[in-house]
Amino acid sequence: MAQSLDDIVSLDPAEGFELSSLQAFTALYQRLVQPNRDRPEQLDPHLAARWTAGPRTLTFELLENARFSSGNDIRPEDVIYSLSRAVKLNRAPSFILNQLGWTAANIDTLLVKLDAHRVMIHWTAELGTAVVLNILTSPVASIIDERVVTAHGEGSDAGNGWLKSHSAGSGPFKIRRYIPREALILDANPSSPAGAPRLSTLILKNVPDAGTRRLLVEVGDADMARDLGPDQIAALSASPSVKVLEFPSATIHYLLFNTANPDNPALANPALWEAARWLIDYRGIADQLLRGQFVIHQAFLGQGFPGALDDTPYHLDVARARQILARAGLAGVHIRLSVFNQPPYGDIAQSLQATFAQAGISVDILPSEASEIYSQVRARAEEAVWLYWVPDYFDAHSTAGAFAFNPEDGTKTLAWRAGWQIPALSALTRAAALEPDPEVRKIKYRQIQAEVQKSSPYVIALQARSAVVVRSAVNGYLQGVDADMAYYDRVTN
Repeated sequence: MAQSLDDIVSLDPAEGFELSSLQAFTALYQRLVQPNRDRPEQLDPHLAARWTAGPRTLTFELLENARFSSGNDIRPEDVIYSLSRAVKLNRAPSFILNQLGWTAANIDTLLVKLDAHRVMIHWTAELGTAVVLNILTSPVASIIDERVVTAHGEGSDAGNGWLKSHSAGSGPFKIRRYIPREALILDANPSSPAGAPRLSTLILKNVPDAGTRRLLVEVGDADMARDLGPDQIAALSASPSVKVLEFPSATIHYLLFNTANPDNPALANPALWEAARWLIDYRGIADQLLRGQFVIHQAFLGQGFPGALDDTPYHLDVARARQILARAGLAGVHIRLSVFNQPPYGDIAQSLQATFAQAGISVDILPSEASEIYSQVRARAEEAVWLYWVPDYFDAHSTAGAFAFNPEDGTKTLAWRAGWQIPALSALTRAAALEPDPEVRKIKYRQIQAEVQKSSPYVIALQARSAVVVRSAVNGYLQGVDADMAYYDRVTN
């Protein structure tokens, strides 16, 4: 597989939170439960054979005779160690487990070994069982081999230094060698409880340039390539030796107005938000500018998620936007728009600049590195920004809890970062997370999405598609809507 691996910071599932790391974790590790690869709304037992729910508790019975790649048995102690270790290390993805009310101070009292095959998990947060199960499907909840990891610990690092470049899991593959910014080489784990993979070796090779990735797969020096641009995909589509596989992605792109910015009061005016919905050339950006790599989507839950709203009521209508602005007395509006300094964000920003200008809104484009933009957003220092969102786990709450939840406890959700005060919508989002009936949950999330779509400081515009190019002899690769749903175990070549 030719792809960029430059983003990898760590291959420790308690720390790695980059796209390339997440795509590798499903090959290397298993969780207690995981989404069904064909129907991700269905949860399947993996290292747990079964589970039972109680009041804010889940009891998991582990698979019998299940082993890690080391040959060690998978025990309740490994489950407790893995989850408590992730919370105590407190690295980037730990906030996902913190949503359960888990902290370094209380985690040891909330995970209990019942016997040689059963473990009970407690949580203190106001969350329903369905949400908790889906949180436990996140890569940060991967189960690792306690005995191997502790043997490689240095000081108080809980084996983190070693796990950055090694694996200690039960997935279909294990790491043979990781060479930063060069390659990640995986060998088959034939004893995996997930089943032996069909490939003996999988090499993820770092090829930063998309044009070079295209050339490698075209001449047969690579069997697969990801993250090619529209030009490369178009050039390969006509080749009889290559197939283009397209998969849905949960990634959505949106425009955010920072209503808490004191220097530009127009940003807090709902009339500006409404006008902006009619000032984006959705069709031109999706079909012409980005040439099919995105589809128009105007709700925060991406298609493929249970309860996703598929309405697309907005289109480019400059005359309507002008009327909205005139009624509100908004004239001479000037906006500073922050965007990532890499494709396709500059092209999207230029399209916005042109269409907003037609309604009398002046847009200054401020390209910056991603780290700088994220720092601005976290500090509520930007005026407007074009961002993308990727869910952390396959449950509507992962996204609704960011876009439509701004509790008074100071939790810095996306709604908080937009300065959007929404007590009623926050209460509805909390109720949806507690709702036990899956059909009722879907109804609540559609209601929440409709409100955000109609009247919020976000203008949700696009949903991404993922394209993977493979040689004609390659079969069996599957990619799901979430970032970690990259399945190599059934690939043949």
